[in-house]
This record gives sequence, structure tokens and C-alpha cells, in this order.
Amino acid sequence: YMPEEAHARLLAACEGAVLLVDAAQGIEAQTLANLYLAMENELTIIPVLNKIDLPIADVPAVTEELVELLGVEEEEIIKISAKTGENVTGVLDAIVDRVPAPHTEHDETRALIFDSLYDPYRGVISLARLFDGELKKGDRVKAMGSEEHFELLEVGCYSPKPTALPVLGAGEVGYVIAGLKDIEALRVGDTLTRVENPASEPLPGYAQALPTVFSGLYPLDGSDYPELREALDKLQLNDAALVYEPETSAALGFGF
Repeated sequence: YMPEEAHARLLAACEGAVLLVDAAQGIEAQTLANLYLAMENELTIIPVLNKIDLPIADVPAVTEELVELLGVEEEEIIKISAKTGENVTGVLDAIVDRVPAPHTEHDETRALIFDSLYDPYRGVISLARLFDGELKKGDRVKAMGSEEHFELLEVGCYSPKPTALPVLGAGEVGYVIAGLKDIEALRVGDTLTRVENPASEPLPGYAQALPTVFSGLYPLDGSDYPELREALDKLQLNDAALVYEPETSAALGFGF
């Protein structure tokens, strides 16, 4: 499960999306919600019908459902079985043929931070999509939202393991490491640019999510309070909508 805000920031970093539908179950509510997000971001949609090998699969009915929903021709829908491997290469070919190539409009470097993870030895590892310019090890960069400045210790990509690269160029997706321990310095959704010749404005299309659910958390053992704070710090790395602050209860003690 991934919250809608997380889907939105991921889709903002893409040119296309594969709409994967179960031939035995049809289009489900969560799939439909993500499809609408992809459409709002004007992504190229590649419809794929999976599990056609199942005896209970109703391929004609689900195909008609996709035709009506997307307004596409039936031959544009790729029918596959991920289990048997039938026509899976057709999906890869469609991604190459149908998804438009990335394009750049500015000389200044702009990268969207769309996700983050925490490494106890290397600090914050931020996943970035380069829309303009390039980033390389040793670059002095700044986060346009927080106005924090730092130096990049490493850039690279996952293929599938983390692989350091000499440079990340426009249109590429990878990771950047600056040895950060403070998660506020480079928040998910922020735009990264170079200190030298910085971009004049951040990337559009991202809005800070506002909290809609409120809860109080208290450790059973008061000595676990620092661990709870650390856990919330790490959780906030992967969910930019999370906001927390310390509070005290006469009955429960220290919490958040």
C-alpha cells in the first residue's frame, strides 16, 4: 500500500505508466484512483491485461471495460501472462515504442526528490529525477524549498543494486547522497539545483500534503521515548505528509 500523496510524487517523475489489470478481477478501485492520477499528470498509459492463463479469466469482458475507460482500440491492450511469460516482451517493446523520450527545457540543473530512504552509515539517500542539467559527485547543490546547501558525496542508479555513476544527466533517474543526517534539509518533493548557476524556479506540479488524520503515540516504557523519536524521523523520510511534535500527557507520560 502507498498513500495517494506518494503516488502523486512518483508519477510527477515519469513520462509513462503501465496500467496493469487482472483479467480475473477487472479494474479495482485502487487501480482506478492511480489511473486518474496518471491522467492528471498527462502520462502515456500502456494498458496491460495480466493472468490471461487463469481458467476464471474473463478476457473479453475486462478488455471491453478497458476500451470504454481509456477510449483505446482493443489491439492497443497487451494481453499477457506473467506466470507463463506469454507476451511479456510485448510490454517491454511497448514501453520503448510508446513512452516519449525525456526532454529538457532549461540549462540550469533541476532535480525532483521523489523518495528517500535512510542508511545508518551513509545517512539520507534521496531518489531523484533529473529534469534539467546534470549532477555529479562533488557538486555544491541546494534544496530550493529549505534553502539548505550541501555537497554531493555520490550519485548513481539502481541496476538493480546501487551503482555509483560519474554523472546523472537530464531525463535520468537515480540517487544522490550528501551525508545528511537532518531529514529537514532535503524533503521529498523538493527541487535540487546547483549553487553555481542555480535554477530560477522549482519544478512545478508538487504540493505539500496536509495531514488529515491525527493521533497520539506513547511508548509503554518511558525509556523507549528516544527510539520512538528516531523511528518517526525515519518514517518521515518516506512520507512527506507526516508531521509530528512532542507532547506530554499526565496519564501516559511523554509521547508525540
